[in-house]
Amino acid sequence: MTESRDYLEMTFRSIECFADDGKLDADELMTIANIALRDGVVDDNEKRVLKNIIARLNPEELDEELQEKIRGLTTLFDL
Repeated sequence: MTESRDYLEMTFRSIECFADDGKLDADELMTIANIALRDGVVDDNEKRVLKNIIARLNPEELDEELQEKIRGLTTLFDL
């Protein structure tokens, strides 16, 4: 079995999202998370990428919807 390289796609997508307007919204975060979920296995690399993305978010810019998505992903992925 070969190692998933989805984490690379997740990283690239996050760069695109942040480059667009400097922010990440709930839909963009879920697009990135869905890359990790599509094969049914969330590996350590995908978790690491998600943790790094969430850590980069500016707390003052988080709306309620994004905060809710972050809480859900943190629980789902055990971040």
